Amino acid sequence: MPLLEVRNLVKVYSSSEGVFGKTAREIRAVNGVSFDIHKGETLGLVGESGCGKSTLGRMILRLVEPTSGEIQFDQQDVLSASPSVLRRLRRNMQIIFQDPFASLDPRMRIEEIVTEPLVIHGASRSGVRDQAREMMQAVGLDESALRRYPHEFSGGQRQRIGIARALILRPKFIVCDEPVSALDVSVGAQIVNLLKQLQQQFGLTYLFISHSMPVVRYLSDRIAVMRAGEIVELASSEEITSTPAHEYTRTLLAATPDV
Repeated sequence: MPLLEVRNLVKVYSSSEGVFGKTAREIRAVNGVSFDIHKGETLGLVGESGCGKSTLGRMILRLVEPTSGEIQFDQQDVLSASPSVLRRLRRNMQIIFQDPFASLDPRMRIEEIVTEPLVIHGASRSGVRDQAREMMQAVGLDESALRRYPHEFSGGQRQRIGIARALILRPKFIVCDEPVSALDVSVGAQIVNLLKQLQQQFGLTYLFISHSMPVVRYLSDRIAVMRAGEIVELASSEEITSTPAHEYTRTLLAATPDV
């Protein structure tokens, strides 16, 4: 049984309003996407900028509301979930954001940032310090970082903090929304290796979103190739990179000869 099931997911945006309030144009950011992710698996979602990857990832968590479709997480209907049920679901569904600079509140100490999800779900700040220390160690940072502010850290260190925040609730599933695209190549490689290590340590399931085929291939068990809001090919990493079936997949591979 898959941990996550997505069926015919659609997101339509109205680009502008015409005369007398009529919609002038609709844009289908995501158009009828379906896939499953099994427990412990990494599904890589790859495609060029603007193809709908991030919108799809955020719809799964209901950070963006879908226009239509179905999402089942751990055999629960995400889209029909009441606020209280969705709150419980979100303990097991977290996100790592693309921009490590914009995703951390500069006014908060790192301890507040990392423990905020626990506080939101009912824990007291005084009772979560040990968990914060443990999580900082897991992502490769010293506990002394908890007393500092985001501006005191590099981009790679900030992304480690973002990962610690995503993991503090011990979720089952994480959407990794281009978590290395804003980082230098060498730092990004360290973060990818950290994600792989943490997956084994905590038994995580990932949707890993990226425009980089080499990174997706390295981390993923299967790869879904997205173009213009649709998944045009989905297969194992080996199949996608060795015998791609779709012309667009071949184009992506040709643009990254180091795959």
